Amino acid sequence: MAFNVTSNFAGKEAGGYLAASLKEARSLDYLTQINNVRYKSNLQTMAGTSLLVDSTCDFTDAGTLALTEKVLEVKPLQINIDLCKNNLVSSWESLQMSGAYATPPPSFEDYVISYMGGIIAEGVENSVWSGVTATTGEFTGFLGTAVGYLLPGVDATVIQSTASGAYSAANIIANLQTLTADMAANVPAILGKEDLHIYMNNKTYAFYISAVSTLGYVNAYNMNGDYEPVFEGYKIAVCPGMPDNQMVAAQKSNLFWGTNLVDDFGDVGTGVRIGLMDMANLDGSDNMRLVARFSGGVQTGVGADIVRQS
Repeated sequence: MAFNVTSNFAGKEAGGYLAASLKEARSLDYLTQINNVRYKSNLQTMAGTSLLVDSTCDFTDAGTLALTEKVLEVKPLQINIDLCKNNLVSSWESLQMSGAYATPPPSFEDYVISYMGGIIAEGVENSVWSGVTATTGEFTGFLGTAVGYLLPGVDATVIQSTASGAYSAANIIANLQTLTADMAANVPAILGKEDLHIYMNNKTYAFYISAVSTLGYVNAYNMNGDYEPVFEGYKIAVCPGMPDNQMVAAQKSNLFWGTNLVDDFGDVGTGVRIGLMDMANLDGSDNMRLVARFSGGVQTGVGADIVRQS
């Protein structure tokens, strides 16, 4: 069904708001983004076997180079909602008067879009890890389950690590050590990679901070300055959308997020669309109708280079 924006926002400015919303989903900072995926994108990986041999004077074909593909499929998502302006205008006015150092949206329309942007960000963050395509408003995430999928969600070749039990401040260090030991045993080639991270949620990270605090490692949990969370030298990626009692060790370059969003936010033809319509002039109501459309999906690269603990 066609959608015609008759007032306020469409195109470049609106697309920019949607882009900002997606960037608020923290996990996306630790994934490799593929833009302009209209439906599916093929991820190609190569693996060489016995390619390096002793030199001879002749050309002798040796070894095998295998090319494999995985499909990253995005799912179209949307928000269609009527909002009563009176329900939001008082909080917007409070922002406008919140002091010289406040940076509220310059207009009520901006505020409404940013308000809904938070909902988009939360939905994307949760779907990246725990989403299930069959569920309305979700795409299947890395740790999601559905018919035809084996944990973790999109790749059954991922190395499995077993936790000693539900995470707590008392056992999180031991579980992290189990995870890193399984990394060393199964995927030693990735240990020195710059983009290697241990992915965990806020609750798990809070247990880790509590544990190192108890041990007296003051510098390990100092949140000031340019502190980067680490465990025994491995970077920690704190991802709010991850489920409890699970961690993933992987390279950023091996975890992919696809969307139809492109760098040129004004290119509405890519499928990115957001609009805000004031209904007062159409039906006399005090409602605003908001429409947002985008798509998302995830996929792993080389599953055998990823370790998941649960």
